[in-house]
Amino acid sequence: MTEPVTTTRPNLLDFDAAGLASFFVEHGQPAYRATQLIKWVHQQGVLDLDLMTNFGRGLRELLRETGEFRLPEIISAHESTDGTLKWLLRVDNGNAIETVFIPEMDRGTLCVSSQVGCALNCSFCATARQGFSRNLSTGEIIGQVWVAARYLGQHPKTQRRITNVVMMGMGEPLMNFEAVVPAMRLMMEDNAYNLGRKRVTLSTAGHVPGIDRLREECPVALAVSLHAPNDELRNELVPLNRTYPIAELLDACRRYVSNNPHDQITFEYVMLDGVNDTPRPAWHSLQNESDPLQSGRGGALSAVHARSDRRLSSRARQSRLIDHYPENARRRYRRCLWPAGRSRRGQGRAASGRKGAIGCLSGAGATGCWARSC
Repeated sequence: MTEPVTTTRPNLLDFDAAGLASFFVEHGQPAYRATQLIKWVHQQGVLDLDLMTNFGRGLRELLRETGEFRLPEIISAHESTDGTLKWLLRVDNGNAIETVFIPEMDRGTLCVSSQVGCALNCSFCATARQGFSRNLSTGEIIGQVWVAARYLGQHPKTQRRITNVVMMGMGEPLMNFEAVVPAMRLMMEDNAYNLGRKRVTLSTAGHVPGIDRLREECPVALAVSLHAPNDELRNELVPLNRTYPIAELLDACRRYVSNNPHDQITFEYVMLDGVNDTPRPAWHSLQNESDPLQSGRGGALSAVHARSDRRLSSRARQSRLIDHYPENARRRYRRCLWPAGRSRRGQGRAASGRKGAIGCLSGAGATGCWARSC
């Protein structure tokens, strides 16, 4: 397994705001220099120290001696007819990753990788077939955002093209927690990309300790790759389930929203022909009215009764497929778990108290809205 490229000088992109402030203080500079540097790098897209006009010559020389900027390098870029862009990015001499930009009428979503390859070995995922090479550094993760923003013309800061970021690229983000969280903090930093926490989504295959830690340290929007209705099938599709079965995973999801009851969690479900692709089996084993996760005011999920089967098939929003579909991308069908009494964009009916309604992780039922979380 190879490690990130290391030199005698740290990559200044590896620091979030707090880390960069500590870096300046350690070198005898005031902490506010961190804010100035973040604005130059992430808002203006400037990496040339000579262009940073509010830095004196001495400070610029200090930064040249004590740090540097290292970014992923674009190997190739492919654009679909609908405007979707996929970049293949080199992160060192032997490894490359993929990043995808998905434009829509009301948003622009960037799908970011967190690892080179993946160790979870999900049976349907192309990334699993290439194995695991190494974790990405914070600079390599936030560097994908920087490179995409520059390519899309977002630098210098004018009209925002990237409105959402999803950690749904290569790798399991929660197994690279120490690098992923500082990168997401930079995405949400007012002086950097200024994304709201609900506009940054982390997708996990179900790493329960990581979900609990994320809730305490960086509670962004959460997506869970479910893909199966029971442990027997999920053990085959998502081997991580053997360590953290569905019951433990749902408990972690309930804990995740306990501090913010109006938050929602997206459950992702890939449809595999002849395996898990019929509506009733997809939710059948979640129909346990005695389970507090599924019924009553504290319920996380309610059953989908038979009359919703056709709706599940017809209203599931299929992810966009692009001409140059990334190897690691997966077809996801998302079900939005939305608090009772509220409808998203005027759609859906309140389902509180109605047997068989889709439930909400905040409890008290939900409306029938199909998620557009990314």
